[in-house]
Amino acid sequence: MKSSSQNFTKITLEDFPNLKKNKIGIVVSEWNKDITSNLLNGAQEKLIEFGIKNENIKISWVPGSFELVYGCKELSKQNLDAIIAIGCVIKGETDHYDFICNAVSNGIMQLNISCSIPVIFCVLTDHNKNQSLDRSGGKLGNKGAEAAIAALKMISFK
Repeated sequence: MKSSSQNFTKITLEDFPNLKKNKIGIVVSEWNKDITSNLLNGAQEKLIEFGIKNENIKISWVPGSFELVYGCKELSKQNLDAIIAIGCVIKGETDHYDFICNAVSNGIMQLNISCSIPVIFCVLTDHNKNQSLDRSGGKLGNKGAEAAIAALKMISFK
């Protein structure tokens, strides 16, 4: 999602008129919590801005990005309209980054195939912490807010 060139976040309340009864789950990784908390805040603020009631946002924490898939699978059993998976994987010196990024993206894709509700991918996969900071409320916006918009669009799609 590249919001700067696609005006992804330029939507209005009229685009989503009746969201008061919708329920959203958010699964958040504790790893790189400074980044994931920023993404969570961006998602929550955007959901509330568009009419989702705070009490209809269920937040669950998991240890790391790898565990997001299981957390989302468990939340999908609840009465929710969409789930947002929030994580941050920053490249290090080993291949661990590649394995985690592949596993998480494939796992969330599989959930979208098998679940009856959309699971939104909001996992930053950056080469350094500055890139993650830029994408979690810094100079490149907040990908958590963009994930919230994607969730709302997918609820409307359904």
